[in-house]
Amino acid sequence: MKAIVARAAGGPEVLALADVPAPVPGDGEVLIDVVAAGINRADVQQRRGFYPSPAGATDVLGLEVSGRIAGFGPNVTRPFSIGDKVVALLAGGGYAQQVAVPAGQVLRLPGGVDVVTAAALPEVAATVYSNLFMTAQLQAGETVLVHGGTGGIGVMAVQLAKAAGARVIATAGSDEKVAMLTGYLGADVAVNYRTQDFVELVREHTKGAGANVILDVIGAKYLAQNVSALALYGRLVVIGLQGGTTAELNLGTLLAKRAAVIGTTLRARPAGEKATIMEGVREHVWPLVASGAVKTIVDKTFPLAQAAAAHEYFDSGSHVGKVLLTL
Repeated sequence: MKAIVARAAGGPEVLALADVPAPVPGDGEVLIDVVAAGINRADVQQRRGFYPSPAGATDVLGLEVSGRIAGFGPNVTRPFSIGDKVVALLAGGGYAQQVAVPAGQVLRLPGGVDVVTAAALPEVAATVYSNLFMTAQLQAGETVLVHGGTGGIGVMAVQLAKAAGARVIATAGSDEKVAMLTGYLGADVAVNYRTQDFVELVREHTKGAGANVILDVIGAKYLAQNVSALALYGRLVVIGLQGGTTAELNLGTLLAKRAAVIGTTLRARPAGEKATIMEGVREHVWPLVASGAVKTIVDKTFPLAQAAAAHEYFDSGSHVGKVLLTL
């Protein structure tokens, strides 16, 4: 089958279309004919050589797909049929014509979403639901700060938090994106991190209390500021390292606030944990998508063979929402 492989670690130019062995579904797995695949920051980090595949997973990039059920391995107990339109959360392999994945990580499409657009959902929905609600236990009436509010994860986080009754402050890198956050996505406050101090604005808009939850994709660069912006008993959940891996932390500030810094990843979790997360997505997120309360935002699509161009566009940071590869 055809798939995108990284010929070496580097920029988008290392990505190439190649022939690779077709996957064979193993015990409890389903085979999916891929229709579209989402591009995520983790794919970029893998392409650059900083985020290798988990043990036993394919080196083909891609952590989420939409498509149709094409076959079954042994002992698949979930009620899928050949041809069902589905999305899947993957450990890798999405930039390809077919992928095999544990059945617990596969969901039928939410109502009202076409099979291409649906590829924008599984990774971000699972990431946001697991981190904001399962890990941070975000509650109605609390304030959440979402960094990177117009990225794929950000647009989902802003909308799910608002739907849960939280007050949302989000950051973005341009005035146009700031306007979209408060206008189209419904954030209560938006911050242009290039020209404004998000810590000061969090304090201003919470009357000095701070944010109860912070969802952070930046990492080291924002660590001290994030802890400063936390409320008493606040929870800082770090899910990305775009701003580096190492920073100093004033433990006195953390202790004084009785706060927590939590680091999580989704990709390397066991299949059973991913299945639990996806069941939560089906129960709590899919109805919001089907009703239109949560919008699925696709910025741009590229044919699979143009994966290098898609990554170049993604790396530019100009996108809002998701960038997809289509087959």
